[in-house]
Amino acid sequence: MRHPIFLIGATVLSVSLLCAAVEAQVTQLYWGDTHVHTKISMDAYMTGTFNADPDTAYRFAKGQPVLHTSLRTRVQIDRPLDFLVVADHAENLGLQAEVMAGNPVFLATAWGKALREALEKEQARGLRNLKPEDREAMNADMKKPEFRQGTWEGQVDAAERHNDPGRFTTFAGWEWTVHPGGKNLHRVVFTTAGGAAAKSFLPYNSNDSQKPEELWQWLEKTSAATGAKFIAIPHNSNISGGLMFDLVDSDSRPFTAAYARERARWEPVIEMTQVKGTSEVHPELSPNDEFADFEIRRKLLAGAATPANKADYARSALLRGLEVEQSIGVNPYRFGLIGSSDTHTALTSVAENNFLGKLATDALPEERHNSKIIFPAWEMSAGGLAGVWASANTRDDLMAAFQRKEVYATSGPRIALRVFGGFSFAPKDARAKDIAAIGYRKGVPMGGDLTAAPGKRAPSLLIHAAKDPLSGNLDRIQVIKGWLNAAGKAEERVFDVTWSGDRKPDTTGKLPPVGNTVDITTAGYTDTIGAAQLAAVWQDPEFDPGQRAFYYVRVIEIPTPRHTLYDAVALGIDVEETKQPATIQERAWSSPIWYTP
Repeated sequence: MRHPIFLIGATVLSVSLLCAAVEAQVTQLYWGDTHVHTKISMDAYMTGTFNADPDTAYRFAKGQPVLHTSLRTRVQIDRPLDFLVVADHAENLGLQAEVMAGNPVFLATAWGKALREALEKEQARGLRNLKPEDREAMNADMKKPEFRQGTWEGQVDAAERHNDPGRFTTFAGWEWTVHPGGKNLHRVVFTTAGGAAAKSFLPYNSNDSQKPEELWQWLEKTSAATGAKFIAIPHNSNISGGLMFDLVDSDSRPFTAAYARERARWEPVIEMTQVKGTSEVHPELSPNDEFADFEIRRKLLAGAATPANKADYARSALLRGLEVEQSIGVNPYRFGLIGSSDTHTALTSVAENNFLGKLATDALPEERHNSKIIFPAWEMSAGGLAGVWASANTRDDLMAAFQRKEVYATSGPRIALRVFGGFSFAPKDARAKDIAAIGYRKGVPMGGDLTAAPGKRAPSLLIHAAKDPLSGNLDRIQVIKGWLNAAGKAEERVFDVTWSGDRKPDTTGKLPPVGNTVDITTAGYTDTIGAAQLAAVWQDPEFDPGQRAFYYVRVIEIPTPRHTLYDAVALGIDVEETKQPATIQERAWSSPIWYTP
């Protein structure tokens, strides 16, 4: 088996099955962030991102040194990304930045002049200091095309300048920002359209509609008119207050097959982990999952506490999808999983030892120690990233991988993960030199579908995970299975598949912890425990060929220092003063593979 460092960038032969035809293609792992905000986003500007524009975001992602938006010191990512989406909020797109740049369209209005004066006096609070009548006029004008077109064209032009097919890919994108009662229903939207095609429309925003169904209708219409491909990515379902993965539509009507098809079409993946927490699972909803309590934010956008709700978490949604499919014949929640950052500094800083915070006003350890902002850095997660298996680093090829869900999430480290499902994998396949070639030939990759088990044979998963060379070793690989029981009710179970060292499960089946080498006095650790790579062929021991099911893989690292520990050591304080964990077990999550009878 190849060393994990070589697997990350290796070119491998794969085979895709389509209508019984076998087509050879080359796939490779690409890393990216689909959720970056710059000074063009109203909230980013109000929290100190005055200087970092889309060019800054792209340059940073490409590995170039840039100036931090508030510290004005040089910062640089440790490894370049392969693709990036600048997804500024479409609502009031570029408002403060355009006023401060002297845009004559804005300054020709009374509110524009007033806003310029307020921003010059107090840049961060200028918008808040507008008189009510000026704010009302501003909100009315900012819905008009003439106030949005120029800024959107600037976003498109920046993406075009930095798009370098085969080396670095950019997508024009934005965020559709809907939060009724502070409950998060946001979607990141991005498109393959570039140049004139992207400039022929304006980003659909919450002033156009608060309903995701109408967003999907707009995507359908605009795609037909321009030939552009789109996807919409829900994020932070963990703070949706029970709305994101509900069992009714926006008008409180039960799902129909048409609704389920539209949702599955336009939202093939969800953002499952990011700076505002992880949306995989809640420990109160899955009490038998010992790793469920991971980077969970238990507050809504405005800070109010939010209880555990099945409509807020990806695993619950996947389980609900099986039940809905059994009822109406279509699964609205057949989605893949990715991670992204949701940074509001234009900088994708997802490494624990180089986390720059969500907001520009929370960049220094001293500021974090006494933070009074709504998203204090110590409560935030330094994550995540999207891993994509695509045939080339281009807009069309990456988009195709998103649409077929051959993507996965990590909490930040670049763990290389392959998962295939099929009915004929043998244990020796996990030791093959080219797992991908076997996986594509004998089965389907993550995001794929299995059906009609031959001879009632149980499906098996071919899994390979390799550590990030700049992060901790691997503790274990787990498979999470969800299925419908004989009564048609959803159940779940977590299986430990393979692990490092010579540990053995106890009499209850629980695997002992891997250990912990973190030194909390220095924020150091050693890779003397764990494994550089893990691989296995796992077969479902409880398979019933008549029951709908899904399987996804979770790869867990050994404990390493969390960004709060790095800050505590730097400040010379006890890590308990951060009120956050000293260590973290970083992880990766594959997109599911579904079985349908």
